[in-house]
Amino acid sequence: MMCHAGSEEFNALFQVPARMSNQDWLSKLRKNRAIAVIRASKIELGEQMAMAVASGGMQLIEITWNSDRAAELIAKLRMKLPDCLIGTGTLFNVQQLQDAIASGAQFLFSPHIDLEMIAAAVTKEVPIIPGALTPTEIVTAWQQGASCVKVFPVQALGGASYIKSLQAPLGHIPLIPTGGVTLKNAPEFIQAGAVAVGLSSELFPKKLVIAENWQAIAQHASNLIQNLA
Repeated sequence: MMCHAGSEEFNALFQVPARMSNQDWLSKLRKNRAIAVIRASKIELGEQMAMAVASGGMQLIEITWNSDRAAELIAKLRMKLPDCLIGTGTLFNVQQLQDAIASGAQFLFSPHIDLEMIAAAVTKEVPIIPGALTPTEIVTAWQQGASCVKVFPVQALGGASYIKSLQAPLGHIPLIPTGGVTLKNAPEFIQAGAVAVGLSSELFPKKLVIAENWQAIAQHASNLIQNLA
């Protein structure tokens, strides 16, 4: 079902920060299993990409902070897609994180571990998912308060087999692999123990975006959700 457009006024929507408990966040991840990662050179394009995957049934949408007018796009999508969670990623410092929260971002991804960023997100009660690769990095992020950990780039260490090998010692830490996850192998990551996966270019092939074939992209999203159910 497509996330429907809402009638809330902008100011009413953002009178309170987008707080969410880790338990609620993990529940959303286990229900949806996939996050659409959008990196858009134009805000209009980013909006169309988000609407396309939402119409295909995806409810977790990440707008990378290096997208065109990312803060404005996040705020707009919060209004248009109230049944979805709209977050951001590619955050590199506390200032960007605070700006993202102010824009209405409901979850926060970073490609690395920054203890100040984790602490700031925990204080604001907005889920933060730092990027890590080795067991030491994963445990460090978790112990500092990360809501879960992004394993990136997962393909560099063997893909789904790496996630599976982490389960015995680190099975208590929810992992979201990205970087090498495809429409075809996404189920393997869930079966290996990942709580969810993140996909970008696989959901948004350049040819389809250039052609503005949003129906085909919606179908990609729908197929992915069905395969992960």
